[in-house]
Amino acid sequence: MATYETFAKIYDEVMDENLYLDWLDFTCRHLHKKQQNLLELACGTGILSVELANLGFNVTGLDLSEEMIELAQKRTSSDDQGLSFVAGNMLSLTDKNKYDAVTCYSDSLCYMKNESEVAQVFAGVYESLKENGTFLFDVHSTYQIEEGFAEYSYHYQTDDFAFLWESYPGDEEYSIEHFLTFFVSDKQGKFERFDELHEERTYDLTTYKNLLKQAGFTSVDVFADFEDHQPDEESKRWFFVCKK
Repeated sequence: MATYETFAKIYDEVMDENLYLDWLDFTCRHLHKKQQNLLELACGTGILSVELANLGFNVTGLDLSEEMIELAQKRTSSDDQGLSFVAGNMLSLTDKNKYDAVTCYSDSLCYMKNESEVAQVFAGVYESLKENGTFLFDVHSTYQIEEGFAEYSYHYQTDDFAFLWESYPGDEEYSIEHFLTFFVSDKQGKFERFDELHEERTYDLTTYKNLLKQAGFTSVDVFADFEDHQPDEESKRWFFVCKK
């Protein structure tokens, strides 16, 4: 998976803040009031974790990127008793704590290399949940991979940096490669170029449901595009609500 090396420095400015509010709303709609202890996988710079903590959740944010975690920790203060951040890999969840809920948003599961890794994450999450716990996550739909990212191009520029995003079909079925280029200004005003490759892959709904069942989840509901309605052929993002 990518470590978001340079991306971590400008992540907050590039991301659409409204998406975090959408993830927050979806989470609150699908958790019970008593489900207060939450693990956020792939927490990034901690924006969603902080919002959840502000609502009274006890949140542990985990991310593979130490750079992201450093940025997330800067959001905390000595008063934030119910909020913590740790660097870690969702493929090897070793936290002995048990959680009421686990979330994994922003299509982070699509960075798993194959079905085996997805299954490994599902198994780890299942073991991390208390009985009757809830697992919430989203992934790109097959439509988004094949149609939404077709010839996708995004450019963003400020006085301090320029960001170019180009997407191309990957070698595997339902896979995509994102080529990210950054031009970052130093203290002397000179721009240095950085390049990163982000590879994502998704699967059909049946595959996800089968892998979740194999992990032990007894109930799986699927929704689309932040709303509580069933996916259709042109849904861009699938949301899963899984019960232990």
